[in-house]
Amino acid sequence: MSDISTTTATLLLEDGTFFKGIAAGKIGTTCGEICFNTGMTGYQEIFTDPSYKGQLLVATNAHIGNYGIKNSEVESESIKIAGLICKNFNYDKYSRPMADMSVQEYFEKEDLVGIARVDTRAIVRHIRSKGAMNAIISSEISDLDELKKELAKHPNMDGLELASTVSTKEPYTLGDEEKADFRIAALDFGIKKNILRNFVQRNCFVKVFPAKTSVKELEEFNADGYFLSNGPGDPASMDYAVKTVKELLIIDKPMFGICLGHQLLALSIDIPTYKMHHGHRGINHPVKNLITGKSEITSQNHGFGVSPDAIKANQDRVEITHVNLNDDTIEGISVIGKNAFSVQYHPEASPGPHDASYLFDQFIKMLADTKVEVGATS
Repeated sequence: MSDISTTTATLLLEDGTFFKGIAAGKIGTTCGEICFNTGMTGYQEIFTDPSYKGQLLVATNAHIGNYGIKNSEVESESIKIAGLICKNFNYDKYSRPMADMSVQEYFEKEDLVGIARVDTRAIVRHIRSKGAMNAIISSEISDLDELKKELAKHPNMDGLELASTVSTKEPYTLGDEEKADFRIAALDFGIKKNILRNFVQRNCFVKVFPAKTSVKELEEFNADGYFLSNGPGDPASMDYAVKTVKELLIIDKPMFGICLGHQLLALSIDIPTYKMHHGHRGINHPVKNLITGKSEITSQNHGFGVSPDAIKANQDRVEITHVNLNDDTIEGISVIGKNAFSVQYHPEASPGPHDASYLFDQFIKMLADTKVEVGATS
């Protein structure tokens, strides 16, 4: 076992609650909003999901690193969580022969600070009771007063714009432009690789654009439809993106949003978002499709939601298509009179079940139907 496992680490929450454990990953100090994920597998995909930017992640699964790290199993080019909090951290050993490295080597390579050997059940119960809040992990500072001073410097997630910090800096493409059936312009607010894989597998040519791309530049690609990606931060702080989506709605080509993209679609039709008490993060959240009456088990990662009261007051403009069966929060909408729909959860999974992958097919059908309509009228 690595020598780091003998180094003491401290987790301090904004309300003064603290836990002592041992260091994991890089020796250092890190801050973020504390959250928890209930997934039993897929820790590497979770670590690299851009939607986790600025989050200290509590893993409720008892073992992290037990099957190692494989370079290809990532959802972005680097770790996006701000820090890890877990029960058991497999520093050196892992079970999978095809793995490229241990989780400790991975964290050291990515400069990620973590803490292990803490009571994650107690931490999760505390978050569920008190709500999401900022926290700090340190394996170099042990004095609580000093940690409190460091933590006080960290901004709150409420009102924080993070999407542009994880978005691509330059446009790039995927798929075969010559053979593709459809062209999709994807706005990258923190897009996951598996979303793009789903489009390419359905014979689409996708161009991924930076978060702050103008509608004029998007239109120059001559896309058949637009995709609004997932991503981190407070959607209400993204005036630039809301303006873009409003303009795209006027164009009225097919549009599909996931997670942050769902929230931005709602904001574009003046439906507000709100900060959730402790968010939804895991791979086993039950959602009901109100159109088909069927339920699906979904992968989720969000700390903001769309106002149900505002939607109910605007039923002439927006239709609720999906609801969360645990708490009745809004999980999907479609804009009445427009070719636009979105879901709050992650149909691309990775990690998680594939129950909701039909939504990609639904978008492809919308693209095909719109192409037929355009062809018939031209």
